[in-house]
Amino acid sequence: MAAREQTRFLPLGGILDLYLARGFVRTFFSSLLIITTLFMIVDLFDRAGTIFESGASLWTVICYFFYKIPISVSRIIGFATLFSTLFGLGMLARSHEITAMRASGLSVQRIALPLVSLSFAICAATFFLNESLVPAFSYRADTIYKSEIKNKQQQSLFGNRDIWIRGDGSFINIDHFDTNTNALEGVTIFVLNRDFSLQGFVEFPRGRWNGKKWEVEQAVEWRFLPDGKMASQKIEVPPPIAETPEDLKLLARDASEFTYFDLQKQIADMKAKGIDTTAYEVDLQIKLALPFISPLMVLLAVPFALKKHISGGVALSFGIAMTIGFGYWVLISFCISLGHSGALPAWLAAWAPNLIFTMTGIYFFTAEE
Repeated sequence: MAAREQTRFLPLGGILDLYLARGFVRTFFSSLLIITTLFMIVDLFDRAGTIFESGASLWTVICYFFYKIPISVSRIIGFATLFSTLFGLGMLARSHEITAMRASGLSVQRIALPLVSLSFAICAATFFLNESLVPAFSYRADTIYKSEIKNKQQQSLFGNRDIWIRGDGSFINIDHFDTNTNALEGVTIFVLNRDFSLQGFVEFPRGRWNGKKWEVEQAVEWRFLPDGKMASQKIEVPPPIAETPEDLKLLARDASEFTYFDLQKQIADMKAKGIDTTAYEVDLQIKLALPFISPLMVLLAVPFALKKHISGGVALSFGIAMTIGFGYWVLISFCISLGHSGALPAWLAAWAPNLIFTMTGIYFFTAEE
């Protein structure tokens, strides 16, 4: 009885913990490699038509997918954690090693402790990956796709805010382009003389795509007079923007191309200009919430892999855990959509799935056996 009590409160870091950790890490990296490869293959087939039509060189395609590796890893690392937990513990259960551990007095929670600890380490590594390699590599991949595969001139360096487009005898500046509603805010047309000196400019407060062309509110035209003064008049003409919303979306940068602090700065800049930042605030919270998917997957996978009251073997446990795993992605996608539309506060849209699945995982993880 005393021996069972000693093993129940076994300190973390012993031989058994190292044995469990080695098996988990080995399976984790194998799963990560296989799932990332499958993810890249699916992405290749999804873009195959565009790539072949563009006539891009093999080297361009290789570079594009090379630069997509970090964000691909970031997106599937939670599934790799789920798979490694299920397969690792499942193999131990089939070889009756889990039975031996339980017979020595170890609880399910104590057996899973090294895996939970590793999952938090993976969580921290995911955050640093998203803050270091992912933004730089994603931006480079996006640039290759837009300029070399889609053959669109990279005219903007700032994404869907502060967009600069070269027009016919003019330069066009757009304060913000809303990719969800296809709306423009703060459009300024700088009209140039033949010697590229400034002739005047036209300001459009807002514009919206009606399916065929851009519709705008009443604009104000400013002209330089011969005496150096400026005169203004209200006009009602559409802006000379040849680009469609799809063209502008090719110029827009995804939130993954920003670090947390860069995105935070962009939100502050947009608020200073009076631009709605709802979608960006959701994306900012997602950068903090999403890395916690690894501990969540371990928390959810362990009960279905080890609890005795679940009958049907490893296959059933695997199927149930996979259902929960995909359920998490469905829920978080739904909450993000609600957050982007303004139906949910940014923090709730990002953290609600984590809170729901954490409570579910804790309930099964701590339930009586």
